[in-house]
Amino acid sequence: MLRFSVRNLFVIMLVIGCISFFAFTTQTKKHALEIYSGNAGLTLPPGFSAHTIIDTLGKARHLVVTPQGIIYVKLAKTKNGKGILILHEDASGKATVTGGFGDYGGTGIYKKDNYLYASSNKEVFRYKLNENSEVIDPDSPEKIITGLIMGRQHETKSIVLDNDGNIYVNIGSPLNSCQEHDRQKGSMGIKGCPLLDSAGGIWQFKADKLNQTYGDGIRYATGLRNVVGLDWNQQNNTLFVMQHGRDQLHDIFPDLFTEEQSALLPAECMYMLKKGDNAGFPYIYYDQIQHKKILAPEYGGDGKIEGSKEYIDPVVAFPGHMAPNGLLFYTGKSFPEKYRNGAFVAFHGSWNRAPEKQAGFFVAFVPFKNGKPSGDWEIFADGFAGTPDVMSPRQAKHRPCGLAQGPDGALYVTDDVKGTIYKIEYHQ
Repeated sequence: MLRFSVRNLFVIMLVIGCISFFAFTTQTKKHALEIYSGNAGLTLPPGFSAHTIIDTLGKARHLVVTPQGIIYVKLAKTKNGKGILILHEDASGKATVTGGFGDYGGTGIYKKDNYLYASSNKEVFRYKLNENSEVIDPDSPEKIITGLIMGRQHETKSIVLDNDGNIYVNIGSPLNSCQEHDRQKGSMGIKGCPLLDSAGGIWQFKADKLNQTYGDGIRYATGLRNVVGLDWNQQNNTLFVMQHGRDQLHDIFPDLFTEEQSALLPAECMYMLKKGDNAGFPYIYYDQIQHKKILAPEYGGDGKIEGSKEYIDPVVAFPGHMAPNGLLFYTGKSFPEKYRNGAFVAFHGSWNRAPEKQAGFFVAFVPFKNGKPSGDWEIFADGFAGTPDVMSPRQAKHRPCGLAQGPDGALYVTDDVKGTIYKIEYHQ
């Protein structure tokens, strides 16, 4: 009887061991597939794969990946008192947080030469890097810009640098459309829109001068409601930006615009900017259906009257209310030739497209040649929201925000809902 019981016990233990080994092996294979051949829930072009390198970071906004592989992530709000997190990837393709610094939230972060630049919603700082792209003194940054206007909306300060020692800062409009009473039905526009003196555009400052204010900078381009995604095009040495178009055409002027028109208009626009350019906000908006600049209703428009030709045209006009939060020109060599020097755009997703479904929640691609768009835009990576039928942005599991290129040519995408970072690679 004892012999029989011991034998049965041995058999039971053997079965349990086999089940555990099978479960471990299955999970390991699943993990390996996710890292090396899966898509982490995304839909991608043939030959591409994606995996998540980390989750639950916090509200991850823009990011930088250095030539040495260090990942710096800017958080919208501090986490454990840190607004910039330092990540390192291991051989398995997963990343861990190895440090953090900066006691301020915000969006902008950018690396140029031997400095890391980062912004709060009012100021811009820079940190000296060593030869390994590590921050030398994280507790004592240099404050290079201060006193920037911050409203209750469009408060983020995205940044980018050129090749001549200048830094460019978006200062978004604190009003939706420069009305006398913001977002109120029938309220007309403020004459002359005085907020454009300190907001609604891109300002240029010196990258190495401390404690600059508006008086030290140049209003490089105006008439831009709010820019979150921007990048410097190295092919034509020019600034490109993605503007968030105005909201609530129907809510404010129901006699002029239907709900359906308001859901689709106006366009989210990509602009190529030169010094002195004016994109026309708040006096006009771009209608991607009519392919025209239209006079804003706050300034006498009715959805048909064209706006002044003095304002520049966009180089690409996307559908409305998709919230472009990231722009990156791809200069790597690991993606196919069609992607070289083209633009990736991260669309955060809409909140105001009712009665239509909400839209965006994907990364788009625009082909470029000689520094200018050379073809139609297309969806590159989709599925971040986790459902095709997003009626409210709260239903979206992930919302793309920041874009960065790794030293191996991989594309990194942040999500500021759960703090996930995706890594997209190409396999020949």
